Amino acid sequence: MERARKNDFTQGPVWKAIVRMAVPMMLAQAVNILYNIVDRMYIGHMPGSGSLALTGLGLCMPVISIITAFGSLCGVGGGPLCSIARGRGDLDYAERVMGNALAMLLAIGAALTVLLRVFMEPVLYAMGASEATYPYAAEYARIYILGTVFVMIAHGMNFFINSQGFPRIGMLTVAIGAALNIALDPLFIFALDMGITGAALATVLSQAVSALWAMAFLLSRRSILDLKLKNLRPDWGIIRRILALGATGFVMSVTNGIVQIAYNVQLRVWGGDLYVGAMTIINSVREVSFSASTGMRDGAQPVLGYNYGAGAYGRVKQCIRFVSAFSIAYSALAWVLILLLAEPIVRVFNSEPELVAAAAPAMRVHFSGFIFMSLMMAGQSVFLSLGKSKQAVTFSILRKVVIVTPLIFLLPRIAGWGVMGIFWAEPISDLIGGGASFLTMIFTVYRKLGEDQNVLTSQ
Repeated sequence: MERARKNDFTQGPVWKAIVRMAVPMMLAQAVNILYNIVDRMYIGHMPGSGSLALTGLGLCMPVISIITAFGSLCGVGGGPLCSIARGRGDLDYAERVMGNALAMLLAIGAALTVLLRVFMEPVLYAMGASEATYPYAAEYARIYILGTVFVMIAHGMNFFINSQGFPRIGMLTVAIGAALNIALDPLFIFALDMGITGAALATVLSQAVSALWAMAFLLSRRSILDLKLKNLRPDWGIIRRILALGATGFVMSVTNGIVQIAYNVQLRVWGGDLYVGAMTIINSVREVSFSASTGMRDGAQPVLGYNYGAGAYGRVKQCIRFVSAFSIAYSALAWVLILLLAEPIVRVFNSEPELVAAAAPAMRVHFSGFIFMSLMMAGQSVFLSLGKSKQAVTFSILRKVVIVTPLIFLLPRIAGWGVMGIFWAEPISDLIGGGASFLTMIFTVYRKLGEDQNVLTSQ
């Protein structure tokens, strides 16, 4: 019983519990962003071929999103189930969830490595590669794909560290790999003259170290949950629950990939490789702008899930109010800064005048509705943390597949908007999708908490 009550989130002020969990995760997110964009920053400043190499790397982002999607499938699916089970005091079930998630990560990672390597060329061309940019994209993807299993374990198993209430360990999972990547990038890219291959190799090696760190902790005595060999044996009931809840993170990452592909294809048609490169920078800035909100979401998840599992619905409502207020305030600040500082932000990645001239106004349009994304983040955070997979998946599909992807193809042809019409797709979807997600969360979850005591078994 003592082990079950460790990191008990039903005690003390709710906001303090969330902040204690969220601050390390925000730092982890900030470091993770450096992890993801440092390659782009170095590659964008490579002598002679910086802009083309940056564009080639941008073409690999949907592949990276697909790999991350499968990591999220297992981590986002299993993490909340562990938190809820811990809140009920059922550690055996939580351990079986964690073991099955690891088995899924290993099997899916091995399969993805083979499939992506075999079909790499047609996949990259389908994602918008041209004859000029394909060599750079293929050079990066060829190495990155070999590290798929490491990427998935580092990403997926970190959810189980955080769900137990160890945000600092989870932060170190990311920070160790990020620091190594930042150190290896200039060594491999410039000192050893390996170019974009060096960037990919630095990333893979760093992810391998992160994966080893995460596994070492979960196998140690410090972990509340024991990672047992017997729990790697498939339990199809648990796997179905992981897949049902993890479908949210999976769909969110896959739809990110779909949107990126749509952007790359349309931008190449309407603006050429220059605007594909501009979109690579914009996506990087978007990752940075989401870092604090994502850290808050991940920090709140164990607190929300634990209290939900324990039946402390009043505390769950306090969590929702705190997370929503933070998301809105932070997004407003990020929104203003991006609109004011678009040009200097672009120059961090590449200072070629043509690229700056294309990317800065496009960035302002793309982020013009960013404040409404806070509503989407708040709604999705609650849906994910409370195990409400159907709602979370629905709104991810609504915003990215039903709204933004069709608009990417339609808006350039409307009223002569051309290439800038492509960038207007995002703010329109932010407004509609974000508002719908938040209002649905308020009326179907927040107001009804405590009314249905069997809500956990109804999902």
